[in-house]
Amino acid sequence: MKIKGVVVLGLIALFSILVIQLLWIRQAVETQKISISIQHKEDSLKRKEFDDHVHLSLFHVLSKIQKNVGLTPELYGAIHKINDAHYTVAININEELPMLYLENLLKREFYLQTIQRDFYYGIYDCFTDSITLSHRIKYQQDSIYVRESQASKNLSPELLNLKKDGHYFTVYFPALSATAIKPTQDLSPWIYLILMLLVVSLFFTFSVSIILRQNRLAEVKTDFINNMTHELKTPISTISLSAEMLLRSNPVETEKTHKYAGIIYKENKRLEHQVERVLNVAKLDKDHVVLNKQEFDVNELLKEVKENFELHHLERGGSITVILHAERHIIQADNVHLTNVIYNLLDNAVKYCEGIPEIELITRNERNGLWVEITDNGIGIKKENLSMIFDKFYRVPTGNLHNVKGFGLGLYYVKLIIEAHGGRVLVKSTVGKGTTFSLFLP
Repeated sequence: MKIKGVVVLGLIALFSILVIQLLWIRQAVETQKISISIQHKEDSLKRKEFDDHVHLSLFHVLSKIQKNVGLTPELYGAIHKINDAHYTVAININEELPMLYLENLLKREFYLQTIQRDFYYGIYDCFTDSITLSHRIKYQQDSIYVRESQASKNLSPELLNLKKDGHYFTVYFPALSATAIKPTQDLSPWIYLILMLLVVSLFFTFSVSIILRQNRLAEVKTDFINNMTHELKTPISTISLSAEMLLRSNPVETEKTHKYAGIIYKENKRLEHQVERVLNVAKLDKDHVVLNKQEFDVNELLKEVKENFELHHLERGGSITVILHAERHIIQADNVHLTNVIYNLLDNAVKYCEGIPEIELITRNERNGLWVEITDNGIGIKKENLSMIFDKFYRVPTGNLHNVKGFGLGLYYVKLIIEAHGGRVLVKSTVGKGTTFSLFLP
């Protein structure tokens, strides 16, 4: 219930952050639109101011050209704006207009009107039907205009779309765009929102997974303590009862005394074994497992294990079938630890079988090693529990029933030893049909 509460509060907090960020971004976008609109108006005013300066400069240039040839200035309608970067000026003269003369006039007037832009100029002569274009006139600091030594490869009469109608000169400013400025919406606030939500979501998911993992570990710990209590209570109760009966018995009755003393000794050894098992296996770690590897025959090991296990653990009946398909069955491994691994799996096969145990031990070769498969007809393991059965102290949940004894260390020990040998453990299980453990040894 507490975990659900934490998750719900976390989702509420995440939703609240999302709403606040959406409101903030909405406000930022609106502010941005207003700013862009203001900027657009400012740009329009600058363009208008620039256009006025260009018109005034061209007006003065045309006036001086006509006065120089002794004509009365005819200025009305002479200046035409093609676009924001391109202007033409009609001139009514009967002689050729020198390029250098026009260039000097343009430089002077642009200087006076503070037009600090690179430009091209050109003259169309209607008598010869020819267009002469200048090199690029570059603006430099201190209001100085310098002509490039080479003609521009990017400028041509076709690019300027010059008309052939009357005698005129033209001026083109290459740094200006011929199209109007359009407001654009900046996507950075939305990108920020997406990145923030991604980071917060990942952190929230990670936190919830940690909480769930800690909760599962707490449950495993509680289950381990409960099982350990039940495991240790039995021999303690037996020892206590035997000691009480021993105290009440007649000192002459040596047979009863010997019987109860034997029970005490046996149960005490059992208790000692359980405590040692918990202490030793709980301390095992992959980096501290010391293996005494020797060369031995796996097939022979399985035959011996079969005989011993049937003799001591199958009093109620059952069978173990050994199928030896492996032709290369001599390996380098720790005989003691590997024997304990096989016994642990066989012991589980018997403990978790509701009927008569039927177990198969199968060996087979693979290119890089040997497989040992142990198949039983037990109760099986649910799919959701398979990934956790090798965790230390973990036992498959059985409610409050403790009919199957153990500390949850057996399968942890199996995986630890097999991986210490450089191998791996696979498990397949079907509820109600049985389980197969596959051990690979290189």
